[in-house]
Amino acid sequence: MSFHSNGDHARVLAERRGNVYALVIYIPDPLGRFLDDLRRELVPGCNPHAHVSVLPPRQLAVDWPVAGEQVRHCASEWAPFDIELGGIRMFPVTNVIYIELVCGADELRRMHAMANSRALESAEPFQYHPHITVAQELDPDDVDAVNLLAEKRWREFAGPRGFHADHVSFVQNADNCWKDLELVPLNAVRSL
Repeated sequence: MSFHSNGDHARVLAERRGNVYALVIYIPDPLGRFLDDLRRELVPGCNPHAHVSVLPPRQLAVDWPVAGEQVRHCASEWAPFDIELGGIRMFPVTNVIYIELVCGADELRRMHAMANSRALESAEPFQYHPHITVAQELDPDDVDAVNLLAEKRWREFAGPRGFHADHVSFVQNADNCWKDLELVPLNAVRSL
């Protein structure tokens, strides 16, 4: 899986891959499986694991266990919440095709703002925009056709378009492959 800098997994320079981390919420099946299959259809050869990024990929100036302590602290302040997916969109600068979030985006922005500090802090190349990537790194000549196919497949999907987020995963890029370091529950109790 690759991490994209606009809230999603994207290419990272080879010399930086071993010290690159992200914080994500994986999308459960059947929605997650559909999104993985869709991404493989739109971008053959990719190895996706459907997710929403809380913290896009970043280098850390500390060892991951230190950053992991911060992840656990933040997660203790975050309550589980629902995420609902909307329509297919495209980022204009990067031509990344994604699914917008119609519910849960505000919570993700709050989580990002809290987590992007101290040991986990990193300057973002783009303003954080919660979303689910379905295609990236496309040949410019293919963008319109891939976007139309993504819209068609998303219209055809009859399954649930939302899920309950109750965990975050702290992940690391190792040898051009993302691995889970720690699964952390969201522990705060939502106030009424």
